[in-house]
Amino acid sequence: MAGNEASDLLRVESAEVLAALGARAAYWTVLDEGPVEECLAVLALGADGWHARHLPASAGTHTGRTEDGEALARHDGWVYVIGSHFGSKAGPLRPKRAFVARFAESLTPQVQVVRHRFTLHRLVNEALRRLADEGHPAAPEPPAARVHASFIEETLRRGQAKAKQWVSDLRPGDHPINVEGAAFTPSGSLLLGLRWPVSTAGEPLLVEIAGIPGLFADPPLPLSVVGVYAVTGAGPGPLGVRALAPRPGVPGEFDAIVGSIDALGKNSVIIEEHPQARDATCAHLRFRLPADGSVAIKPVVVADLAPLHHVEGVAELDGSPLYVTDEDHRVSLWVHQTSASAR
Repeated sequence: MAGNEASDLLRVESAEVLAALGARAAYWTVLDEGPVEECLAVLALGADGWHARHLPASAGTHTGRTEDGEALARHDGWVYVIGSHFGSKAGPLRPKRAFVARFAESLTPQVQVVRHRFTLHRLVNEALRRLADEGHPAAPEPPAARVHASFIEETLRRGQAKAKQWVSDLRPGDHPINVEGAAFTPSGSLLLGLRWPVSTAGEPLLVEIAGIPGLFADPPLPLSVVGVYAVTGAGPGPLGVRALAPRPGVPGEFDAIVGSIDALGKNSVIIEEHPQARDATCAHLRFRLPADGSVAIKPVVVADLAPLHHVEGVAELDGSPLYVTDEDHRVSLWVHQTSASAR
């Protein structure tokens, strides 16, 4: 898989795909350095070990118009791919990264793509703004001046210079959002795990969005924010969400990887503004959404993944947690053997 970095893990459920791969288990991943139709792959476990297979896909009229797929989620027979909605490490935001795509499981996926300008960016920022107006501790602090200038002001300047329609979805005071995790709830809403921003206390944030499948209707149906949640007790912040997945066979329970708010050694403006985040390592947490209407998620710790700081996906293999790490020029999988899984 040279030249690409793996993002996320999602178990293959199609018996036909598993049979064609000769695999007893397989996982979707997305290689985040190019358009979504060039970046789908499966990691398959067969009788002779693990194999990675880069799959040819088609995106129709949207070919070449997306980049930086970061999160995978499954709902109603579709695999969804969510773009990061972010930009380069020093800004600005990139409209190609503001997309939602989906495909039915196949070794030749036909990808449906919705390039929705910055609809999710606007929805998330409006929800965060409401929390800030209420003085809620789950709200982020106002963006640092340099972060705002690099990501929001510069994106607005470029969009206005080219008379882009999407400039209406960006406003002064916005936070750049960086989506790294996604998982559908039993009710069909989508939990987005944000790597950035974080709460005032430096806690990872989740935003629950209703109506994602309706983006693919003609005409598209509107989205709405169901809730915003802060993951408490994850450790010294700031920490962001690195991956998110529903637990197989346990409806309403989710696994999350939390860790660094941005990559090291890549001139990240966010890291430079928050140098205390440089040494953050990853942890695997497990949680349910609060049933009492609060925004505080109180997880249990499944595993401290130190010294790993670049875990990008979580799934299960034979009852054990399975992780994929973000590494240049290769895909690395890690299995965490717990005492329960060993039995």
